[in-house]
Amino acid sequence: MGLILLTYALLAFLLFLFPTGVRRYKFVVIALFQIAIFSWLLVQLPAILKGDILSESLPWVSDLGLHLSFILDGFSLSFALLVSGIGAMVFFYAQAYMKNYAGTDRFIFFLTLFSGAMLGMVLSENLIQLFIFWELTSVLSFLLITFFHEKEEARKAAFQSLYITAFGGLSLLAGIVLLGTIPGSYSLNEWIASSEAIRESDLYLPGLLLILLGIFTKSAQFPFHFWLPGAMQAPTPVSSYLHSATMVKAGFFLLARLHPVLGGTPEWIYIISSIGVITMFMGVYFAITKTELKSILAYTTINALGVLVLLMGIDTQLSIKAALLFLIVHALYKATLFMVAGLIDKKAGTKEFSGLGGLARTMPMTFVITTISALSMAGIPPMLGFLGKELIYEAKVQLPGISSIILVVGVAANVLLVAVSLNFIFRIFIAKRTTNKAIPKEDRKSWLLLAPALLAILSLVFGLFPKILGGTLIESALGSVIDGAGDVKLKLWHGFNDVFFLSLFTVVAGFTLTYLINKKQMLLKHWQAFNERMVRFSLSDKFLSGVDGFVGFANKKTQIIQHGYHRYYIMTIMVLATVAMWYQFYATGAQLTISNSGNIPYYMAGLVLVSVFAVVMAMFSRSRLAAIVAMGIVGYGIALVFMYYGAIDLAITQILAETLIVVLFVLVMQKMPRFLRLSDKKQRVRDLAIAVGFGAVMTLVAIQAMDVSLQPPVSEFFIENSWSRAFGKNVVNVILVDFRAMDTLGEIIVLAVAALGVSMLLKKGGNG
Repeated sequence: MGLILLTYALLAFLLFLFPTGVRRYKFVVIALFQIAIFSWLLVQLPAILKGDILSESLPWVSDLGLHLSFILDGFSLSFALLVSGIGAMVFFYAQAYMKNYAGTDRFIFFLTLFSGAMLGMVLSENLIQLFIFWELTSVLSFLLITFFHEKEEARKAAFQSLYITAFGGLSLLAGIVLLGTIPGSYSLNEWIASSEAIRESDLYLPGLLLILLGIFTKSAQFPFHFWLPGAMQAPTPVSSYLHSATMVKAGFFLLARLHPVLGGTPEWIYIISSIGVITMFMGVYFAITKTELKSILAYTTINALGVLVLLMGIDTQLSIKAALLFLIVHALYKATLFMVAGLIDKKAGTKEFSGLGGLARTMPMTFVITTISALSMAGIPPMLGFLGKELIYEAKVQLPGISSIILVVGVAANVLLVAVSLNFIFRIFIAKRTTNKAIPKEDRKSWLLLAPALLAILSLVFGLFPKILGGTLIESALGSVIDGAGDVKLKLWHGFNDVFFLSLFTVVAGFTLTYLINKKQMLLKHWQAFNERMVRFSLSDKFLSGVDGFVGFANKKTQIIQHGYHRYYIMTIMVLATVAMWYQFYATGAQLTISNSGNIPYYMAGLVLVSVFAVVMAMFSRSRLAAIVAMGIVGYGIALVFMYYGAIDLAITQILAETLIVVLFVLVMQKMPRFLRLSDKKQRVRDLAIAVGFGAVMTLVAIQAMDVSLQPPVSEFFIENSWSRAFGKNVVNVILVDFRAMDTLGEIIVLAVAALGVSMLLKKGGNG
């Protein structure tokens, strides 16, 4: 499994090296690779159905107990098949859709990595590893949404999606780290083994809330749903893939993955089901008033994601079975409908209802494909969506306490969804054409038709023969989410029962509403006007204005703190350090103790007095040269102190550095204007107070440090291991180049970058 993900990454980079003839079909190459992955996964299905679990572990950060761990069970297999199977169809579709666009190399590079990152996420067994892939999908989706980066709307939508999903990702990481302290591991298997301890812990609720925040932002749940319609600025292949099998389904995937660990509690049931039902209804409610194809499909995706989350919140075997079936149902019809929307936009030059109509005669295959998929979305037999809707109705009545509310809202949402689906078909293909634009014609040999046709056929076949899914993918996936789940039997006809009559009512009411919307044009206008009165603000606009306000606040804060005056930076650091250390002395009640280290030789006392005199001279001198000489005396005096106490290396370093600094200062100061006193008396008094306060507290710290005794001393380790481990007898040098080699390397890099920067500035100045 690790090799598969590595191949994704290698292919993404190798695409740039393909010969020109092959690069013309680069999307097909990736599609064929996806089919190969899909086929390999299907080969594993018989073993998975027997209860086998494929696992793989590679060393990563062993000291932290982290490994690259992959797992292929029934649930991850179902998701991986969706990612690779629909991914193949998306790449086939993109071969035709993207052929006239510039920058397709960049597009396929990001899309290939995106597909690999999603597959890596669903196969991950380590939760930190899962989080890394989770964030990769967010970053790569941002890069894909900004493909048309010349459009301001695309840039805004991409940044909005990135801000929200990245914020959710940080919350998810915090939740994983918090709950990971209970089992002491980030392994999914160990979390499941410790599930009872996790649910009984005081950390359960805050950890659950943090993880749910990450899930809700990723899967566009209320109130974070508003980023998803904006993501429609991406090219249609991205929208098709993102909405059906990848990005937005990641939240549901993690919700089901963590169900054995976090599920079954009142907090899980009521938080998740409440958010799910709000999202479900709100998505389809706003979809019915939209007139742009991709926008309609985006809002129905919000509805579908709400349904998936609601079913996980109901938390029964039947509801989770319904969720797993609906996952496949939605992936098939939503990928198809987005591809159809892109095809129609290519042929008709518009995605608005007002520019369409009457296309059934000139685009019959597109009409059939759209009808099959839209009827599946509406849940009308014999489509696979009908089975999903019946299972959902049956599951909704099982939530204790609020089942009646959930059922009423669910029926209302499905009525609206039937109306949206039927209106989608009617306004594009059947309604009278009201535009003078040329009627588009269908190219039946186009690659644009291949992928949606295959997906629509699958949706019909699975609806007519549901046992193909029920006894294989759904059953194995359910067993991975719920321990000890029984057989899954799906059938198209369940007889006359309450669920059937609910479905019948939904379809009749949906047809009626569709008729009224198209017969009474003012109905939809009044509906839209009502929405504008009731919802006076846009969450998307509020979010963007909030970001602008935060940036404005940050600019003002930067002007205050990052003002560009170096002396004030140093002054701020010294004042804060002085206050903090004096407070530490006061709070801990530290007492000053001066160790008796013997008599100090008279020449050392004289050296100290000379250094002090030099400091005073530098402070009051009106000559720059005299001040430089005085500071040089202080530096050389410190070097002599080092030498007296046996620190020869430090003394040599100090002498070399001091000599270099004095020479540079003298050379630079010759070019400076005459000496001026730029500070008044108050400023000098202020500087003196800061200097005295900082110097005094540092003196106290140095005196106190003399009495600190480390047992055993740190020096003993370096003395004992300098020769045996690093093969060096000079302990100081060994510390610098071996024991703290990365620190030294960092310092060298900083100096090298600074030197390059200075040389470039000098070169630029010379040329100017």
